[in-house]
Amino acid sequence: MRAAATTVLAPALLAVSHGTSSPSGQAAVASLVAAVTGSRPDLSVHPGFVDVQQPDVPSALGALPDGRASVVVPLLLSAGYHVHVDLADVADATGATIARALGPDDRLVQLLATRLAQAGLASEDAVVLAAAGSSDAGAVADCIETARRLGAALGRPVSVGFISAALPRLSDEIATARAAHPGRRVVVASYLLAPGYFAGLAASSGGDVTSGPLLAPNAPAPAELVDLVLERYAEARR
Repeated sequence: MRAAATTVLAPALLAVSHGTSSPSGQAAVASLVAAVTGSRPDLSVHPGFVDVQQPDVPSALGALPDGRASVVVPLLLSAGYHVHVDLADVADATGATIARALGPDDRLVQLLATRLAQAGLASEDAVVLAAAGSSDAGAVADCIETARRLGAALGRPVSVGFISAALPRLSDEIATARAAHPGRRVVVASYLLAPGYFAGLAASSGGDVTSGPLLAPNAPAPAELVDLVLERYAEARR
């Protein structure tokens, strides 16, 4: 008598974002997780957060069925403390696999360019990339690389200013760009995933125009971000 085939379930995908108290930011990230779920109904997709919101990562992993493998995909634009320490500790404790952060990646650069175009970027404008910032040198280098790629896509130099934890500070870099390009607008490219506290700081840092974050409020999640999340999941499985 033939034995029944054993079904091997794919690892669950835990989409882990920073977390925010902003309702529009919460909705934007939830829309991305929902879009990932809708594009891969064969996967078990769950949200998790490293701060502010619940469930935290250990709780989200603990809610999975016993023995279910998991891949944690950081919905973070660069790999700083949360990836190298917080999520690494979770991996050590639970055996979960941790995928790479989303950036740097050319799809993020394309989204940045799209948001700048929507904000009315003109050919003569100076551009400063606004990044959240990190004490991790690798994360800072990732943001500098993103600025380099964005500059190549736009055909002009793009500098970087950090909102927190790294130098130069965004307001200082905007002032530097204004001094270097007198009479020109300084346009801030928000290298931030979703609306929230940091997006508000970017908008109030002194630029003439500030683009929206990668996830626009009250809009479907961009296909580029959905593809990127699933690609990071697939890479980690391999």
